[in-house]
Amino acid sequence: MSQRYVERKGHIMTLDKIPVGRILEMRSLPIALVAAVCGTAAYAQESRTTEPALEEIVVTAERREVSLQQVPTSATVLTADALAAQGVDNVLEIQQVAPGVAINTYNRSTFINIRGVGIGQSAPTSNPGVAYYIDGMFIPHEQFIAQTFFDIESIEVLRGPQGTLTGQNSTGGAIYVRTPVPETGELSGYLDQTVASDDWYRTVGALNVPLGDKLALRIAGVYDDRGSFTKNIGPSGSEPGSGTDRAVRAALRYKPTDGTTFDLRFEYFDRETDNNAIKNRNDEVTSDPFTIEEDAISFLNQDGYRTSLEARFDLTAGTQLRVLTSYLDFRTTDQADGDRTATALPVPPELPTSGANTVLFPGRVGFTNQDLRTWVSEVNLLSTGDGPLQWVVGAFYLEESSPVQVWRDNRNTHTFVQSNSSIETKLENESASLFGQVEYRFTDAWAVDLGLRYSEDKQKYTRFVIPGPPPPGCFPCTTDLDSSEVTGRFGLKYFASDDVMWYGTFSRGYKAGGINLDPRLPNYDPETNEVVELGVKSMLADRRLRVNGAVFYSEYEGIQLSALTAVGPTLLPNTLNAAPAEIIGAELELQGQFGALGFNLGVSVLDSEFKEDAMLTDSQTNTNRLVPKGSPVPFAPEMTLTAGVEYTFLTGSMSVTPRLQVSYMDEQLSTPFRYDATVVPSRTIADARVTVQPSDALRIEAFVTNLFDKEYIAAQVQDASSAQGGMIFGPPRQYGVRLRYDF
Repeated sequence: MSQRYVERKGHIMTLDKIPVGRILEMRSLPIALVAAVCGTAAYAQESRTTEPALEEIVVTAERREVSLQQVPTSATVLTADALAAQGVDNVLEIQQVAPGVAINTYNRSTFINIRGVGIGQSAPTSNPGVAYYIDGMFIPHEQFIAQTFFDIESIEVLRGPQGTLTGQNSTGGAIYVRTPVPETGELSGYLDQTVASDDWYRTVGALNVPLGDKLALRIAGVYDDRGSFTKNIGPSGSEPGSGTDRAVRAALRYKPTDGTTFDLRFEYFDRETDNNAIKNRNDEVTSDPFTIEEDAISFLNQDGYRTSLEARFDLTAGTQLRVLTSYLDFRTTDQADGDRTATALPVPPELPTSGANTVLFPGRVGFTNQDLRTWVSEVNLLSTGDGPLQWVVGAFYLEESSPVQVWRDNRNTHTFVQSNSSIETKLENESASLFGQVEYRFTDAWAVDLGLRYSEDKQKYTRFVIPGPPPPGCFPCTTDLDSSEVTGRFGLKYFASDDVMWYGTFSRGYKAGGINLDPRLPNYDPETNEVVELGVKSMLADRRLRVNGAVFYSEYEGIQLSALTAVGPTLLPNTLNAAPAEIIGAELELQGQFGALGFNLGVSVLDSEFKEDAMLTDSQTNTNRLVPKGSPVPFAPEMTLTAGVEYTFLTGSMSVTPRLQVSYMDEQLSTPFRYDATVVPSRTIADARVTVQPSDALRIEAFVTNLFDKEYIAAQVQDASSAQGGMIFGPPRQYGVRLRYDF
């Protein structure tokens, strides 16, 4: 019997080896629902009424506008109306409306994992595994993706490797954020005001200004001031958990002809906070999760700007040239109470700041500064029109530098004065890719999809200062690293009808390797993820019910995690490639609109495990320990669920819409080791809101988030040399009102 296989670099991934038994042993609800709903598609199509259908949802990640129902990828797309209806105001809340997504935000970073793949730790030389885009502009690092979440037109959450058009840093998937484009025509805009308990005041406004029939300007801004849910009873005067976001965005669109468009965008943000409210796990004063005691002044301040120019030129009746170039300049500075108490003493002046003395006198302050300056450019040549052959080819180039300073002061506990343990480095990255994707619909029912991408990544890491004595003759010490990979996707689509499409794909994604802090440590290799996916996209009940589902099998290799490596008599922390893992999963999304009744449901189940034993760092014991074969992958909750239901009552010209929304997330591990300090427990959160719309121009909303006042851990922060870890608790119940006026 011949063996069916898919070749890849280094070895052959055999389809015969996919563990079908484990797939069948999984929680079978989503798979059963997909089969049941799709099996009754013909019956549902017979239910015809005059009620309006669901609006078509488009995806722009393909470099053109393509219907979500024709993209062979599991994806959640949320329009501006959906974001407003579900109360999504920041990046963290995406996980409450998109299944299979786990987001943990703490310190400077936003860790996004999709299907258990993304990022497990943050280091200056590491990269996220979920690519994040704003208006087609790639944001390369997890520290700078949460600052400017306002005036959004749509969000696209693509699950699984996006190895062709997105490329590197997309082993887990990609998130595309789009903001509204300026429009010629009438002067228009809106003002959106939120006032809520716990001193939350958020103002968003936008103004669209036509400047003739070829030029238009859109200006938007946000002022978001939030008090803290947590009370600091220490003497520092800081209120960790509180902060203010200010940002402004300007977009200018010039369309001199029907076939030529220029989009110039600029955005500036300024975030000032009192850093994270992290509860000390060993708090000896109070067990109240929303009471802490810190004597150090805490802050996390970020500011910067991004600018881009995107141009599209119709070269012929069926070919378009797209060019995008952008520049990012971001800065972050933060200071934290390293001991998380108001009582721990610093090392006395007469004693050296040795390891033994810092254990006896753990009082300290940590201070970090990071800059990021990035050029990103992309050129595409793509087909247009509705012909059977659709294609895109392109090139991508990124160049960036990022100086980082990490200092620790073990002689002071109120504010940083001097460093006795310093890290001062500069990272320089260069990434270049060539890619192409073609889709050919060779019959009315069948289409084939093929994409390939070749990527080269170069990393240069210079250490000016590191803790401890430097290696002889090395400092400043520079290390270079090159990575290259071929990624892409092969897919087959079957159109059972105009409203039902089945697909099967094999996709491969990768993120680059990196360089460790100490030059005596080895570099770590790239991380790859290969996925076989079978799915369905369908519109049922006269296009009033959208049913999309998928099952997949993932081989996740080279996972970048931390370990301790011996350098002489000393064990030094470093990043290495852990044992390979496999992840099996299923996803189902429903959206329906039947008259006044609207609802949505999203379910994801995962079964993840390491395929081999691995020795990794246990953050609780600061030693290497065995991670046995069969252990689950970090940040891979076995089940996530999002659901919402609403009903609109009409009273004359006024509508009243109550809505109830629920999200569930299973427990997940923040490291490969299970402790109370590493488990993020499961949680179920319910939100309720009532929206009153007296006219098309006015929208008034009353809401309650965390309706049942569920107490839950949102993130587990692990110990580091600069600061101890702890728990970040999710927001308690919060009441508020929101008013939006359009003109």
